[in-house]
Amino acid sequence: MITMTEIARLTHVSQSTVSRVLNGNQKVDPETRERVLACAQEHNYQLNALAKGLQGSKTQLIGVILTDISNGFFADLAKQIEIEARKKGYSMILFNSRYDLTLEREYMNVVRRYHVDGVLAVPIHENSKEWTDSAKKLDIPLVVVTRHTEEMDSVHLDHDRAGELVASHLLERGYERFLFLGRSYDVKYNGFQRGLAKLGVDPGESVQSIEFHDDEQLLRDLDNYFQINAPYRTGIFAYNDICAIHALEILRRLHIPVTQRCGIIGFDNTEMSAYMAPKLSSVAQPIQEMAAEAVQRLIYRIENPGAHPVWNRTLQASLAIKEST
Repeated sequence: MITMTEIARLTHVSQSTVSRVLNGNQKVDPETRERVLACAQEHNYQLNALAKGLQGSKTQLIGVILTDISNGFFADLAKQIEIEARKKGYSMILFNSRYDLTLEREYMNVVRRYHVDGVLAVPIHENSKEWTDSAKKLDIPLVVVTRHTEEMDSVHLDHDRAGELVASHLLERGYERFLFLGRSYDVKYNGFQRGLAKLGVDPGESVQSIEFHDDEQLLRDLDNYFQINAPYRTGIFAYNDICAIHALEILRRLHIPVTQRCGIIGFDNTEMSAYMAPKLSSVAQPIQEMAAEAVQRLIYRIENPGAHPVWNRTLQASLAIKEST
């Protein structure tokens, strides 16, 4: 592969001029810059980003650490982050922690070794001391995405308000009992309960939660629930679309008709939700806006080093109502 020295010889300029051109410095004569770039392109010159990082220059790389790339929401988020980063002249290195704390720790070390300019991360436990300490040790800008933390910059959805929107929708559709599929400490579940209470429903009497582990466990729990609550129409709120899709299949196996005896709404409004039967209602997150805000804040931090007040951006959800409610 051609080197900077060889490009300098072929274009009759100094190596320092070649370096400035290839590193994006605009303070070079336009004709010279065009000549150097044409030569680099002709000879397929590849800038060594890692070497730049070792020399203390910017690599124009950002690390992105997600929890589950198999979830359509995170796949869409990664796509939008890449689009926004490229607009700003940055490339992306993607890591998938799979909700594994050991992997998350390992990837935090990898991004340090790659000398990325900054990191966008969806932490597993964003408010834990271990995560906070690990993020601070990076000593490079980091912005948390989809989660809220007081310790560092973040762009996140108002999950509490999203839960209230779901509560209002299910009540409007005439459901009498309510079931949350997910962890009882989930912020969106807290908002769901509060939303029902504001509208005159006693959560202690009318709301239950089931934590989803696997299909057979969920089948047993849903079978038991619908036997006990046979006289009532139940509105089901699933913590994400994947859980809701599993529940739809189990309801079919149990011969419980959706919309007649129950309705179900997911969370994330992933593409797959439109291809279910019935089509799945869901909570839509503003993914493009979330990615744009996160990338812009990270690049601001990269280009303006030093101490800054912690910045938190809260975005609002909307409902994508389809056939399942």
